[in-house]
Amino acid sequence: MKSWKADSDCCSSWDGVTCDAHYGHVIGLDLSNSWLCGPLNSNSTLFRLRHLQKLNLALNDFSSSTTIPSEFGQLVRLTHLNLSNSFLHGRIPSEISWLSNLVSLDLSFNYFADYDYKYLKLRRNDLEALVQNMTYLRELHLDYVSISSSLPQSLANLSSLTSLSLHYCNLLGEFPSDIFLLPKIQAIDVSSNYKLTGFLPNFRSGSSLKQLGLSDTNFSGELPNSIDNLKSLSHLDLSWANFFGELPSSIGNLKSLSYLDLSNANFFGELPSSIGNLKSLSYLDLSNANFSGELPNSIGNLKSLSHLDLSNANFSRELPSSIGNLKSLSYLDLSNANFSGELPSSIGNLKSLSHLDLSWAKFSGELPSSIGNLKSLSHLVLSWANFSGELPSSIGNLKSLSLLFLFETKFSGELPKSIGNLKSLSHLDISWANFSGELPSSIGKLKSLNVLLLRSTNFSGKLPDSIGNLNSLNYLELDSNKFSGKVPSSLGNLTQLEELRLPNNNFEGKFPISLTNITKLTLIDISGNQLKGSIPSEISRLTNLSALDLSQNSLTGAIPLVLYTMVKELYSLDLSGNNLLVSKENINSTHPKFSDLYLSSCNLHEFPDFLKAQNELRTLDLSNNKIEGKIPKWFCNVGKGTLQSLNLSFNLLSGFEQPLKVLPWKSIDILDLRSNMLQGSLPIPPLSTRLFFASNNNLTGKIPQMICNLNFLQVLDISNNQLNGHIPQCLGHFSSLLSVLNMRNNCFQGSMPKTFIKGCALMTLDFSHNQIQGKIPQSLVQCQMLEVLNLGNNNMNDAFPFWLQSLPELRILVLHANRFHGPIWNPHTRFGFSKLHVIDLSHNNFSGRLPSEYFRTWNAMQMVPAKDKAQPEYMGSQSNYYEDSITVVNKGEEMVLVKILIIFTSIDLSNNRFHGEIPDTMGMLKDLIVLNLSSNSFTSHIPSSLGNLTELESLDLSQNKFSGEIPHQLLSLTFLAYLNLSNNQLMGLIPQGGQFWTFDNSSFKGNLGLCGPPLSKKCGHSEIPTFEPSKESSFGEWFNWKVVVIGYACGFVIGLVTGHVIISKRPNWFV
Repeated sequence: MKSWKADSDCCSSWDGVTCDAHYGHVIGLDLSNSWLCGPLNSNSTLFRLRHLQKLNLALNDFSSSTTIPSEFGQLVRLTHLNLSNSFLHGRIPSEISWLSNLVSLDLSFNYFADYDYKYLKLRRNDLEALVQNMTYLRELHLDYVSISSSLPQSLANLSSLTSLSLHYCNLLGEFPSDIFLLPKIQAIDVSSNYKLTGFLPNFRSGSSLKQLGLSDTNFSGELPNSIDNLKSLSHLDLSWANFFGELPSSIGNLKSLSYLDLSNANFFGELPSSIGNLKSLSYLDLSNANFSGELPNSIGNLKSLSHLDLSNANFSRELPSSIGNLKSLSYLDLSNANFSGELPSSIGNLKSLSHLDLSWAKFSGELPSSIGNLKSLSHLVLSWANFSGELPSSIGNLKSLSLLFLFETKFSGELPKSIGNLKSLSHLDISWANFSGELPSSIGKLKSLNVLLLRSTNFSGKLPDSIGNLNSLNYLELDSNKFSGKVPSSLGNLTQLEELRLPNNNFEGKFPISLTNITKLTLIDISGNQLKGSIPSEISRLTNLSALDLSQNSLTGAIPLVLYTMVKELYSLDLSGNNLLVSKENINSTHPKFSDLYLSSCNLHEFPDFLKAQNELRTLDLSNNKIEGKIPKWFCNVGKGTLQSLNLSFNLLSGFEQPLKVLPWKSIDILDLRSNMLQGSLPIPPLSTRLFFASNNNLTGKIPQMICNLNFLQVLDISNNQLNGHIPQCLGHFSSLLSVLNMRNNCFQGSMPKTFIKGCALMTLDFSHNQIQGKIPQSLVQCQMLEVLNLGNNNMNDAFPFWLQSLPELRILVLHANRFHGPIWNPHTRFGFSKLHVIDLSHNNFSGRLPSEYFRTWNAMQMVPAKDKAQPEYMGSQSNYYEDSITVVNKGEEMVLVKILIIFTSIDLSNNRFHGEIPDTMGMLKDLIVLNLSSNSFTSHIPSSLGNLTELESLDLSQNKFSGEIPHQLLSLTFLAYLNLSNNQLMGLIPQGGQFWTFDNSSFKGNLGLCGPPLSKKCGHSEIPTFEPSKESSFGEWFNWKVVVIGYACGFVIGLVTGHVIISKRPNWFV
């Protein structure tokens, strides 16, 4: 504007300038979207244009302005002011209200993202002044202006107002309802003001309202029947509002309505059939709505409808076949809808449909073959749908399809060969589906395919060579299938491929050299296969490779030097579980700079020299090797400022070459030194450490007090060492994050920490196999998340801690082999232990009777869980970094459960001084697997209710004073593999049949009154009947079947637990 001169005609030579025809004054200035940037200064020549009537500065960048200049208030002739979308922020000056001639004010969509969002702000008193002075106002748009107050009632006095837009203004209070009744109002949008309340008035006939947006507000009440007076209404959005009641049938009279959004609304009852009268409707969203009953058949009358969203809707029964009448429909979302029955075949009539989402749908039966008629379809999502049977071959008719999601579907059989006809397909995901057989070779015809995901399906056989024809492919994932044979060399033709994932298959042969032709590759993962031979040096061609995972194969030979010298972008390398040799040559190259390096189970005997140049490592895994001796001094500089995860476990390390008070890796998060031969004092990790493992070493001495400085520590496992002295008292309260404290099997003396803080996060506390004395501190009750408490094999002398019943999550309680004494119940305390799975009070001096009410509350032992899950679940694996282990006596033998299955349950009260009868209520514990009450003074009969313990595998009642007969109900224990009733006072015939036929004399010896097999003593009354468990089948058939089941169940519950650790791979936190 400074360039304007008195003798120049700016009106004709400048775009966007309008002048008065009589005087030549500039009256209009439109500089919208003119790439203007910089501040709006108060001394700008703009404010000299005193005759200006229309000013439009929208869509520019004035973010460097600290505020809107107050000088705008001097342009008193302005009728139109538009400063929208210009990155303005700060307070709107009160001088704006001086512009009393304004008919249009637009300050909307001004916000600026710096470290936080900055908005324009309008104070309540300035808003009131604005409304009072601008009496001619027709358009007021303040979207995204932070008002943060209620609206003045005077807004309803703006009789000329046609458009009011206050989207996302943080409005409060009640909206003045008279605004809806303004004579000229055409558009109202107050959406996204969730604190704004209000209700709709009774609308008058002749209303000019065309657009009404109340979404995401707190408007409530019923929708008035007078809604049908809004004859001009074309846009109605009530989504996420709090209206309730039934939707009035008068909604069907809104003949001009083209957009209706009732998603996430609270209307209930049936959707009125009059909805079918909205012949102009093109957009309908009923997703997440509460309508019930059937979707009205009249929905098929909406011939103009192009967008229909019924996702998560609560409609019941079948989808009406009239849906096929919506010939204009281009978008249909039925995901997670509640419709039942089959998807109507009329779906194939929707010839304009381009997007169809049936994910999570509950339709039953097969996908109709008419789906192949949707020739315009570009997106088809069937993930998690309930369809069964084969995928129809007509799917191959969808020539326009670009995206097909079939993951987590229940389709069976082979993938149809017609899949190769989808020439426009760019994204295909069949992960976690139930397809079987070979991948059809027609897959190679999908020349437009960019992404192919086949994770965890059941495809088997060879990968077809035709896959090498997918010239546009960028991402190929075939994780966890059953593909076998060699990796096809044709993969080398995929020159656009960036990521190749083939892990956990049965591929064999050598590393395919043809892959080194794909120079765009950034990631290769062929882990968990059967590759043999060496890594080819041609891998140096892959100069863009950033991640390489060849772990868990059978590769041999030396790791090629080119991996260290030529592949300079490589930051993640995993060669674990191979028989590779690491070169001992000095490598001068400083590239690549590894970020994640995994060399677990690589037969290493020393620390690789090339690590000396690695100062940017975040993750280093050298576990399960044969590295022996002391950790060299130079190794402490590896990733010194960057290393977050270091795993040196399962080696032969004896210590550090350089004595260290605190380990040097300042950013370490996970440090694993377990199962070595470390000697000397406990190494202290840096303050940043979250997980610290130093178990199974030869560490000695006291725990340094500075361990309590580790405020971020969540897991501390120093079990199975020779540490001694007193447990530092601070361990009870030094960290509010500590969830696992395992000091098992050391030589600690003294007492437990006395103070556990409120909000204690402990889930596992294991002080077993030490020499701890004293009592259990009652402050432990602060640890309300505690699941495992193991204090077995110590010298603790205390009464039973009844208050432990108030720990709601307690699953494992072991007080074995201490000097606890007295009864285990108190009539003045409530019964608890509702989640208890394992309780071991054996080898103490507990006495008294077992309370009958105790077992009523042990809910976790009363519910028989499902045992058919594909992956076992373990106790104590809350963080995937640590799993609990305990020692139990099972089937007469002591064993260590290195992992504890969530379904394992056990009660061991043996070797105490309990007396009296066994309560009948013990028979409620139907999920119990191990019960040991041996070596007590129990009397009377063995309760017949023990026959209800149908999951029981081990029962030991030996060394008591039981009398009477063995209850024949014990024959119901079909999983019972161990029984010991010896050394009691039992009498009568030993029950014959079932598992009792598998037990020898040792199970019954020391009972002088017992007779019958397997004992040699015969009974005087041979007519005593044997137990007949089934009337439908012969005993022989029943017995043979049970033997099979018993063998399976015992192996599952016990064998899986003890054996899993042997075959475990690299710990999960390093994956």
